[in-house]
Amino acid sequence: MTKMTFLKSAAAIALGTSLSATALADTTLRVASWLPPTHPQNAVVWPTWSKWVEEATEGRVKVEIEYGLGHPKTMFELVEDGVVDASWSYHGYVPGRFKLTQAVEQPLLGASAEAASVAHWKVHQKYFAKANEHDGLELIGLFTHGPGQIHTAGPISSLADLKGKKIRLGGGIQGEIGERMEVTAVGAPAPKVYEMMQQGVIDGVFIPMGEQKSLRLHEVARNVVALPGGMYLGSFAIFMNPDFLADLDAKDREAILSVSGEKLSAMAGNAWDAADVEGLKAAQENGVNVAIVKQGDPMAEEFKGLTKGMDEAFYEAVADRGVDAKAALAELRQIARSYK
Repeated sequence: MTKMTFLKSAAAIALGTSLSATALADTTLRVASWLPPTHPQNAVVWPTWSKWVEEATEGRVKVEIEYGLGHPKTMFELVEDGVVDASWSYHGYVPGRFKLTQAVEQPLLGASAEAASVAHWKVHQKYFAKANEHDGLELIGLFTHGPGQIHTAGPISSLADLKGKKIRLGGGIQGEIGERMEVTAVGAPAPKVYEMMQQGVIDGVFIPMGEQKSLRLHEVARNVVALPGGMYLGSFAIFMNPDFLADLDAKDREAILSVSGEKLSAMAGNAWDAADVEGLKAAQENGVNVAIVKQGDPMAEEFKGLTKGMDEAFYEAVADRGVDAKAALAELRQIARSYK
């Protein structure tokens, strides 16, 4: 082989290698997220799922997280319109569209976020999927945050003390609870809570314990009432653009779905449970007045009385969805409470 022939051969091999690398180049799956990058959803859930996706697709699909793309309620539209490939959001930010998801938010479930998230996914697949509340999206996960608790600037000795107080409510079942407590509801996304508390725009917020750390609420909400099992759970969806999935090779599409669904839901719920442990620790270390209410205590009984009739109100609210909501709620509670 002449020197020139050798060089031509080497060039051809190099070109072939380059073309092969191009052919095998990563597909970038762009995820829109919100809340601070340090929040468990962004620090734990997305990175863990990203690793799963990259491993399952043998590196052909890479996940990138992007911030600052708008209010969390717009995440559904961003993904539907193909602006980004995937995202997550809180169902309560879009009242009217999502009703069935409030099944997992009902009070007195008495289960962890991980247990509730698994039950949420299973019951959705069995009962609720046919109602198409997530039409235009590929639902790949459902989860809840931990038990919603009462975080206030000043102390309270009974739930009656909240009457007339300006409380930030995030939507969903919180609205019903707030109405029964006769609070003055103030709507705002979670990332705005710190600023609103700091400026005295609100007197308090119903939110999980984890936000004492992740949103630094221990600096502005110096009093917490932790009811047994919390007041409610918040329902979230993780979703993808169906066209993005359809354009992938079938092998990669199935690989992504194989690390989503129940597996992703359980992992997300677990991450939010862990965040609550860290949130309580941060609150206590920073001198927040945390009142741990036990079963049978006056405030626990007061809350139980406030929730009477909420199941029936839920059944009535979703009557137009064409599903057996009563059976679904009963099964959800059974799955969550028996989860190991």
